[in-house]
Amino acid sequence: MQHRIIVLGAGYSGAIAAGRLAKRLRREDVTITLVNAEPDFVERVRMHQLAVGQELRPRPLAEMFAGTGVEVKLAKVTSIDVDAKSVTVQSAESTAELPYDTLVYALGSAGNDHGVPGVTEHAHQIASRPGALRLRERLASMAQGETVLVVGGGLTGLEFATEVAEARPDLDIALAARGGLGDWLSAKGRAHLRKVVDRLGITVHEGAEVTAVEADRVLTADGRTFPAATTVWTTGFAVHPLAASTSLELADDGRIVVDATMRSVSHPDVYAIGDAGYALGVGDKPLRMSCASGTPMAWQAADSIAARLTGGKLPKAPLRYFNQCVSLGRKDGLIQFVTAGDQAVDRALTGRLAARYKEVVCRGAAWGVANPTLGAPARRRRVVSSREVSQAAAQVTA
Repeated sequence: MQHRIIVLGAGYSGAIAAGRLAKRLRREDVTITLVNAEPDFVERVRMHQLAVGQELRPRPLAEMFAGTGVEVKLAKVTSIDVDAKSVTVQSAESTAELPYDTLVYALGSAGNDHGVPGVTEHAHQIASRPGALRLRERLASMAQGETVLVVGGGLTGLEFATEVAEARPDLDIALAARGGLGDWLSAKGRAHLRKVVDRLGITVHEGAEVTAVEADRVLTADGRTFPAATTVWTTGFAVHPLAASTSLELADDGRIVVDATMRSVSHPDVYAIGDAGYALGVGDKPLRMSCASGTPMAWQAADSIAARLTGGKLPKAPLRYFNQCVSLGRKDGLIQFVTAGDQAVDRALTGRLAARYKEVVCRGAAWGVANPTLGAPARRRRVVSSREVSQAAAQVTA
């Protein structure tokens, strides 16, 4: 029988993992099913561009995986039984149960309201394509001089605030940051960021912990009130809740705890990657939710699955960081170089060159997803039986 691999979610991590598995395993040995609720791959790192009115290239999953051996199934995952090794999905036509031998969980994350009152009712988010499109409609209806308040001073907040300030100079753009502006950056990075927000006319409220969102304003813990015709909430991500309904071992934030090969520590038939996986990087520090983490996690999981099925060597490359790429509008950017453990060092690339660098990174990530098996080896490795694996291990240890 063919070994059944199911990949849940076709974001960066899931799509890359499915394509990489197809490169390394023979079709006669395995079936690879990629389950996703939407028909297109979404460039999540460009949602701030979509929100301000820019058009993004469509990337249909069916076209991307045509001829690769990966079956794309358009459906929503409704439940997972990790003990019975089965996934229940709901498509436009019917409900189906999909049995698996190996499961790759890559359902990602959504915006996190942190329980702040009024966020769901009054704030917009750009953590998803539907959310970005709703914000796009709202921005298009706004009149000159109205205020857009961005809550959250992290990478997502900075990218959206600068993008909308550049695209809509007629609006009043403000940013509420819980800490200082870019306080995790190097001195050079902070200085450049300050220069850009000043040039774009963005009002920055530092040390602002937002405790409530209302229809036309937000309130802070220290008693301040900031007006907002439109509030955009960018204070981090929360994982898909489905894992919490299973018997998988989870971290406190709801992510699935995995080992160095991205395999669940409680269920060896399950791998978790991208924002769904709680993996440790350099210095045993949890990897942050990001495309920068999700891509190498997908490589690690796919290579580990292939190695275990074919009797090959498990990958040992540590997961590490090199830089943080921030677009500051279409004509400016900031590339903050970091340690392997994601701490800023005293080196940064700024300006137009940094903007081009960030664009190359985004295009490269999308290209890697859109060409999942390009450059595939002429001969994929054969899946071996558990008996063959045991015999090979005995020979090595003898």
